[in-house]
Amino acid sequence: MTKLRRISAQQAIRRLEKRGFQKIRQHGSHIILKKSTEDGEIGCVVPLHRELAIGTLAGILRQAKITIDEFMKDI
Repeated sequence: MTKLRRISAQQAIRRLEKRGFQKIRQHGSHIILKKSTEDGEIGCVVPLHRELAIGTLAGILRQAKITIDEFMKDI
């Protein structure tokens, strides 16, 4: 299993957009992304930090229903 690395919020957003997520809106310093699937909509919230903590990034991936290996394979 691949380990998560600290990345910026912008990098995380770009990777999520590559996987079909779209920016819906921004509320303060948080970007809300959504993706439509056959099971319904999947949403996640990304705080605009220079560097996301490992736990924060793990929570974003849980919301987005993406595995760590799938997310980190682009690095």
